[in-house]
Amino acid sequence: MIYRLDEKEIWFPKPELADEDGLLAVGGDLSPERLLLAYSHGIFPWFSEETPILWYAPHERFVLFPDKIRISSSMKQVIRRKRFRITYDQNFPDVIRACASANRKDEPGTWITPDMIEAYIQLHEMGFAHSIEIWEGNKLAGGLYGVALNGVFCGESMFSQVSNASKMAMIALCENKKYRMIDCQMHTSHLESMGAEFISQKDYLTILQQA
Repeated sequence: MIYRLDEKEIWFPKPELADEDGLLAVGGDLSPERLLLAYSHGIFPWFSEETPILWYAPHERFVLFPDKIRISSSMKQVIRRKRFRITYDQNFPDVIRACASANRKDEPGTWITPDMIEAYIQLHEMGFAHSIEIWEGNKLAGGLYGVALNGVFCGESMFSQVSNASKMAMIALCENKKYRMIDCQMHTSHLESMGAEFISQKDYLTILQQA
């Protein structure tokens, strides 16, 4: 059953009620209050400009535990050469816009709509959304952004203008020691090669709700 939300009342059904594909609810808005309520219950928005707002709570969660990250020999060489400079929360708007415009294999268009960009910039200004910027010289070469709650980083998207920049961003996220778990949301072979794994929704929510 897909639940329909309205803009007047901020609530969500229980995550375990989501359909097999993880779709839980439709509608509502992207207000900070609703977004934070969603993330605190393992729910996130994922939609396009052609659809209403869709809210997902997958029954299996694809996550990366920072202490389990696997860094390839080639990436270790990149790190030793100090090719990239890393900053945190220095250019959130440019990172999210770069993620929105990034070309992705087998994914025409983007789910990062103008309304989502505005909403997450507002979350950033409130201290809940964060970015990592990867620089090559003075050029923004890659990065990622997401929402942080209770020691869990809910990754939204990443981009790379040059080879290895997005991997460098993920490594930097794991090595800053702030988060117990990184929610990758969607499975990719790229993240799996770095150590990401599936856990149950129940285990995910247990970790998320630990203060």
